[in-house]
Amino acid sequence: MSGERILVAEDSPEVREFIADYVLKPAGYEVLVADDGAIAFRLAREKKPDLIIADWRMPNLDGLDLKRALTSHSINVPFILISGEATEEVIAQAALSNVSAFLRKPLKTDVLLKVVSYHLSQQRKSLPVADSTEKRVRELETLQSIGHALTSTLDLDQVLSRVVEAAVSLTDAEEGSLLLLDEYTHELVMRAARNFDDQFVRTFRLRSEDSLAGEVIRTGTPMLFGPNMPQKIKTSYLVRSLIYVPLRMQNRIFGVLGVDNRINARTFADTDVTTLNALADYAAIAIENARLYQHTNAERLKLEAILTHTGDGVIVVNDSNRIVLINAPARAVLNLDENHVAGKLVTDVIINQEVRDLLTHESAASPQKRTEIILDDNRVFNASLTSVPEVGRAVIMQDITHLKQLDRIKSEFVTTVSHDLRSPLTAILGYVGLLKRVGPINAQQDEFIKRIEISANAITTLITDLLDLGRIEAGFDTQKEPVSLARLAKHAADGLSPKAGLKGQKFVANIPESLPPVLGNAIRLRQMSANLIDNAIKYTPEGGTVTVNLLEADDQEIFTVSDTGIGIPLADQPYIFDKFYRAKGVPDTIQGTGLGLSIVKSIVENHGGRIWVDSKPNQGTTFTVVLPKYVEKKK
Repeated sequence: MSGERILVAEDSPEVREFIADYVLKPAGYEVLVADDGAIAFRLAREKKPDLIIADWRMPNLDGLDLKRALTSHSINVPFILISGEATEEVIAQAALSNVSAFLRKPLKTDVLLKVVSYHLSQQRKSLPVADSTEKRVRELETLQSIGHALTSTLDLDQVLSRVVEAAVSLTDAEEGSLLLLDEYTHELVMRAARNFDDQFVRTFRLRSEDSLAGEVIRTGTPMLFGPNMPQKIKTSYLVRSLIYVPLRMQNRIFGVLGVDNRINARTFADTDVTTLNALADYAAIAIENARLYQHTNAERLKLEAILTHTGDGVIVVNDSNRIVLINAPARAVLNLDENHVAGKLVTDVIINQEVRDLLTHESAASPQKRTEIILDDNRVFNASLTSVPEVGRAVIMQDITHLKQLDRIKSEFVTTVSHDLRSPLTAILGYVGLLKRVGPINAQQDEFIKRIEISANAITTLITDLLDLGRIEAGFDTQKEPVSLARLAKHAADGLSPKAGLKGQKFVANIPESLPPVLGNAIRLRQMSANLIDNAIKYTPEGGTVTVNLLEADDQEIFTVSDTGIGIPLADQPYIFDKFYRAKGVPDTIQGTGLGLSIVKSIVENHGGRIWVDSKPNQGTTFTVVLPKYVEKKK
């Protein structure tokens, strides 16, 4: 019976380990071991095992002498003698010594387990009534052993087999089975069994609608039948007594645990039902744990497959800056070998300084951060850092080298074309201005000339913006010096406030003059301020309000431009800094090139700052620019 105590006396370590660790313990038995007969005799007297397995030839006391010594001390438990010899003399001496069984080495697992189980069951049947308390204690020990098995293994087949084994042993039944309900066919399938034919177990399927087991599933009530009420199971055989108890998990019944007697007319008791109910609870827990484990493992394997076959590099670290995962593309990008790196510090594994800084210096105010990483071979990667709750941080690296090359080619093309168009446009504007001086023109001709001037000026503005953007992105405006952002912003505000007045707008500028300087290019910073203020005025209707603020915060200066204008739809906000992008719903009367905010963003990033937008349609927009204050280097 699972949980019963067996003493193994064997001087060969290999055989002793095989019997104890690979046969008996997995079957749920408690095992004692001894490497000679004298030690085995002492353990048998002290620990009182339920069964003894002993080798014939051992130091101090051989197997037969051990049996005789035990008998002389009234220790009469099943005794199995094992030996590599099977001569008539050995068998005869074993019989004369009244051993329970003789097995020849090498031992077969299934044979040994059947012999052990048989003699233990015979031993239990011979117990006097006075030993019923001890039997109950053993039952509780068996339940404890099954509970321990549930926490020590996720092998569902092994656990369920032990549950059925215990069910048969504890109830002294002839057969045991565990049936699970197939959710699709609504049939009961035998998942584990004891003392059934293997072929029968593999093919057993029972309709739940017209069976006793199905009735247990429908009602959730155990069933107990005695010898006076023989029951037919699936029309295959008759049983003389039977117990079925439901397998239940979270008020859902999904199977049945049963024991029966087909030959013996022994009646099951209510205590047997109680025992089976406890075992059924254990089986339900085992099935649920295995199901959750299999589901979790399947999801883990699916995630690993996705991360392995995706083209983007993925790096995950925990809050202690230790690596949780690096997929194959990330290893290739960072030139990492296949050695196990999980659990190691980022600084011990990754050499690239930009990647290390991105992973180890997360800003608490910004849960997501993007940057471009340039490798030694000139490949460019867009790296996005994202916080992963209860895990840490993840970086996704996308190869944008090709996109950067296309963007460079496009920028060079646009710059070249823009530069070549300036001369003919200048000539057009010049000759249009001379038309009125060379002779009289009528009203219609004058209207056409004005339209030509408007169009030519719009193209000139576009070309100027394109050339400015090209110069900024190419890094030509690298000359920087300490400048007063407050003075530059005030000049831009003063120059544009009359434009707001013409639209009847309220213009408010809160710009203190005593703020410290920033390191920058004065022309570009004034251009940035003017573009944001001009946009606010342009997109705010008559009677609205435009507010300009500049303030100091720690080691930064924060410049904001707010309006009560038409606002920007949420869907458009991620793209407003892209070149030539204009938000949907902008009235045709508001002219623009779609380059102003691209220029502003490039200027801000060129000065080591950040810019973002907060906007609600029909309520207004606020652009926020954060620039670092100038810190004079110590000599």
